[in-house]
Amino acid sequence: MDLRAIGMGLAFALMWSSAFTSTHIIVAEAPPLAALALRFALSGGIGIALALAFGQSWRLSRAQWRATIIFGICQNALYLGFNWVAMTTVEASVAAIIASTMPLIVGALGWIVFRDRIPPLGIAGLVAGFAGVGIIMGARLQGGIDPFGLGLCVAGALALAVATLTVRGASGGGGGVLMIVGLQMLVGAVSLAVVSAFTEHLVVEVTPTLAFAFTYTVIVPGLMATWVWFRLVGRIGAVRAATFHFLTPVFGVAIAWAVLGEHVDWHDALGVLVIAGGILAVQISKQEARR
Repeated sequence: MDLRAIGMGLAFALMWSSAFTSTHIIVAEAPPLAALALRFALSGGIGIALALAFGQSWRLSRAQWRATIIFGICQNALYLGFNWVAMTTVEASVAAIIASTMPLIVGALGWIVFRDRIPPLGIAGLVAGFAGVGIIMGARLQGGIDPFGLGLCVAGALALAVATLTVRGASGGGGGVLMIVGLQMLVGAVSLAVVSAFTEHLVVEVTPTLAFAFTYTVIVPGLMATWVWFRLVGRIGAVRAATFHFLTPVFGVAIAWAVLGEHVDWHDALGVLVIAGGILAVQISKQEARR
């Protein structure tokens, strides 16, 4: 892995992790599902327009359409929808920590359900990662964290993990990466808009803070981070690129502390380091298993 790839991976992790803080700002001033639906409509529309400009087609294979719909619902509508609603009652750092466990959940479910072979390092990483979550959440629950919001974060991570396992291997056919991502966002936008119309009171006072946070979320985590991610995957491969996800809990908690002033104690610091180490061990073990 060269220095440029490392720089791209760090940039991706930083931009991706910052979304939890900007989201927390948005949901404090706007209905979460409506705001998320608008974000996906804008990001998806831009993504599809760029894909068409690059010559990509929306003539996808049956497997690609299946993956697009499943991910559009599970990742964009359920995973992010649950997280955006959760962050009306829980801190951004909590959402970042729970979301970062998705690779661990995928690894554990793949091992249990599909009998995937996991080297000893990977098993140790799974145990360490979930132990780190236990360290943090044990202290947070004693401190009075909202259990419903915490449950939504967990449900979102599970939804994304199940979707990842469901569509694995669904590749080939027409289209292109950017087109598929844009279509997934539109699927999420439509799903969330329908739910929002029946559950939320759509009155918003647009403040400078809300406008900045929303614009930032659409452009930086929504488009720039996605673009950097696919460039990184093209440079070093998906398995090696996924290693940078171990930085998500570290950056997520650090940004929430720096921008929102969220409290961080030694339980959080220790738990985040253990989770990051666990994710890194799982990803390294995947690389070794493919050699």
